[in-house]
Amino acid sequence: MFAIVSIAGQQFKVEEGQQIFVHRLAANEGENVTFNTVHLIDQDGKVRIGEPNVAGASVKASVISHVKGDKVIVFHKKRRKGYRKKNGHRQSFTQIKIENIAG
Repeated sequence: MFAIVSIAGQQFKVEEGQQIFVHRLAANEGENVTFNTVHLIDQDGKVRIGEPNVAGASVKASVISHVKGDKVIVFHKKRRKGYRKKNGHRQSFTQIKIENIAG
């Protein structure tokens, strides 16, 4: 059984028991969160597709931790002008575990 759900502006294919990293959620560690924007559910070959969401479907997950991703170097340069600018960025992620797919 799997579902396609929108979490923090991105779509994920999730299964029960799976752990995924999503963009930072406004929830504390150990809390349970529910996502109601489920676009597709597959239950043993029986597929339900939403228009745009499946009515009455939800995905329950628990927040495991908040982490930061790897550093990404952003480097700007204009040739022959002496212009160089170097920046770094680390994206904030939330690790969640999918507990239940209801629908």
